[in-house]
Amino acid sequence: MLQLELIERVKAVCRADPGLDGALMYGSFAKDEADEHSDIEFWLFFTAAARERLDPAEWCARIAPVSYLIRNEFGAHVAFFPQLVRGEFHFASVNHYGSLSTWPERGAPVDRMIVVDRSGRLERLLRALPERASTPAGPGDAVSECCDRFLNWIVLAHHLVERGELLRAWDALGHVQRHLLWMARLADGETAHWLTPSRAAETDLPPRTVEALVAATSAADLDGLRAALRAALAEGRRCWEAIGGPVPDALIGELSAAIGG
Repeated sequence: MLQLELIERVKAVCRADPGLDGALMYGSFAKDEADEHSDIEFWLFFTAAARERLDPAEWCARIAPVSYLIRNEFGAHVAFFPQLVRGEFHFASVNHYGSLSTWPERGAPVDRMIVVDRSGRLERLLRALPERASTPAGPGDAVSECCDRFLNWIVLAHHLVERGELLRAWDALGHVQRHLLWMARLADGETAHWLTPSRAAETDLPPRTVEALVAATSAADLDGLRAALRAALAEGRRCWEAIGGPVPDALIGELSAAIGG
């Protein structure tokens, strides 16, 4: 894969950069879950002086030809390399090491993540992180964090459909689907990809669950949205009952009647 060549090039550039105190790789390649469609992803911690004079475009161009460079909504620079490979780079200073302590999970073995660690701070911070993100502690937490929010979004989506705001309803359906994915993972005991519940859902979850989740998708048209909401509500009830905790049967029954369930 081209990505493997790019990763080796990133590592070489990092090791040769005297202004770089630490660098780590995260994401699919660090987790050993990558394929030919995966991104390459790095956090780079420069000395304050080196970060001040850094040109992200010039730095990325040391790796490979870059057709375009953007800064995404999370503050990372994304370089588009040949074959449409995305390279995501967080250009930070050593003053931002503390932000690692807020990560909900490490997600990969430390030795696969560390590229450069000249001060030793990076390894200590990474080893202090949990390997996997925590899931709700019990049925009560699962209901409040996933099921209740699912119900809130699906009621809103229903009202938007009936008002005729189909694009806004379609947007709300995305929130319904995300919380439904979390519910399905809890119900089926498949929580490995908790932070991004759609990741590898087709292989993690049972075929019956995948079929139900697909049925809860739709284009932004009236009949399709109504059908998706009916399917989402049916699967949501199944998951809620499997998770445990009190199910608001009266409210779900009222919503089911309203959307023709």
